[in-house]
Amino acid sequence: MAYFSKLNPENIVEQVISVHNNELLDNGIESEQKGIAFCKSLYGQDTNWVQTSYNNRIRKKYASIGDFYDINKDKFISPQPYPSWSLDTNDDWQAPVICPETYTLNFKTKDDLPIQDPYKWDENSLSWILLDIR
Repeated sequence: MAYFSKLNPENIVEQVISVHNNELLDNGIESEQKGIAFCKSLYGQDTNWVQTSYNNRIRKKYASIGDFYDINKDKFISPQPYPSWSLDTNDDWQAPVICPETYTLNFKTKDDLPIQDPYKWDENSLSWILLDIR
């Protein structure tokens, strides 16, 4: 199965669909252009499509609705989670303050399951807040 992202005029992902691999074959070789042509045949010739990879093999990540497709970098970038966050050199969003280390064994739910991230970002104070999980 192949996956294609429909982009709006600002290159924001509006939709992600799956396309059978047979629709991509061009003389036995998979072609993104064939997949794009197939998507356009279903949704209109004026639509804009880009292939995405469920396994993150191309374009950095699997596209989600709301992601931005950067044409120059040929990758999908998640929406900015908070106004104070900025992109790092890998195009991942980073807070202006590093999150405190998490000691998974010290933080557990009432069902004795480990909490992976007991901190939440607080944009007003530009700081990480320890969640009360007891």
